[in-house]
Amino acid sequence: MRIEELFGIDLPLIQAPMAGAQDVAMAIAVSEAGGLGSLPCAMLTPDQLRAELENIRTVTDKPVNLNFFSHTMPTYDLNREQQWRACLQPYYHEHGIDPGQIPPGVSRNPFDHKMAEVLEAYPPAVVSFHFGLPKPDLLQRVRDCGCKILSSATTVAEARWLEEQGIDGIIAQGLEAGGHRGFFLNTDLNTQLGTMALVPQIVAATDLPVIAAGGIADRTGIKAALSLGAAGVQLGTVFLLCDESRVSDIHRQVLLDVESPTALTNLFSGGPARGVVNRVMSELGAMAEAPPPFPLATGAIGPLRTAAEQQGIGDFSPLWSGQNRTGCRSVPAASLVNSLFEGLQQG
Repeated sequence: MRIEELFGIDLPLIQAPMAGAQDVAMAIAVSEAGGLGSLPCAMLTPDQLRAELENIRTVTDKPVNLNFFSHTMPTYDLNREQQWRACLQPYYHEHGIDPGQIPPGVSRNPFDHKMAEVLEAYPPAVVSFHFGLPKPDLLQRVRDCGCKILSSATTVAEARWLEEQGIDGIIAQGLEAGGHRGFFLNTDLNTQLGTMALVPQIVAATDLPVIAAGGIADRTGIKAALSLGAAGVQLGTVFLLCDESRVSDIHRQVLLDVESPTALTNLFSGGPARGVVNRVMSELGAMAEAPPPFPLATGAIGPLRTAAEQQGIGDFSPLWSGQNRTGCRSVPAASLVNSLFEGLQQG
């Protein structure tokens, strides 16, 4: 089954939820263009989510996907936090920042019962999860809202596990994808596969619709994914230069350099996520031992990001990007969607 039938949309396209890089404007534009727009919710409070959903309701009646994280929050470890701040001390000194004045903070929260209450009041067509699935009682509340449920798999084992939980579709997240890895059964990066290797293996191993994600930036990539058995594609990086994107000017300039390398890094949140290599990644190593586990690393590096960006540099910014930026265009999201699928349905 193609995802057009599953979600009631016109095109086999999901716009990837990109926390910090978009708001409802992007989701609405993609949904209105015939795809499935997505709203990232992990950095929103319940009240903020309500406001966003009210906004969506006033503008469109097209299907929209709400995306949540379902990670287990780690226990705060003062010693680990102090080690992380000690690692960043030279940068604090450089920018005149007193680390003693930086409060610990968490910028991404897992799906909980308060968010489930919002869904019950504003049930969306689709709910997707990253880092597995919430506990059964929470998942049942989502089902009771009548939502279709998706989650990301980075291995065949994760895909099989997701199918056993009775969800409606699997997002096959390849190693090329920007942002955070959605793994949850095995955090060994050596288990991760590229999109075009992962998709056909999950298609063969499960009976659920599979959505290909990672490294897809044009019609050729979309055709390749569909030819491998994908029921649709999820694209994120390609939308980052669109008019509706909320990325900074610094981030936009980096995205325009399609040859600048990306790497998986845990420096910005504590969890592996793909972004364009910048100064702090080069000097500390993209994957380091010092940061506390996801998402506790964010608080300590945040003030450095702010200080550097005020000077017009992204030395400490999470410049999220997949490996393929060749399709990025500074156009309205709807125009990009139309160009990606022009002639594809017939071809």
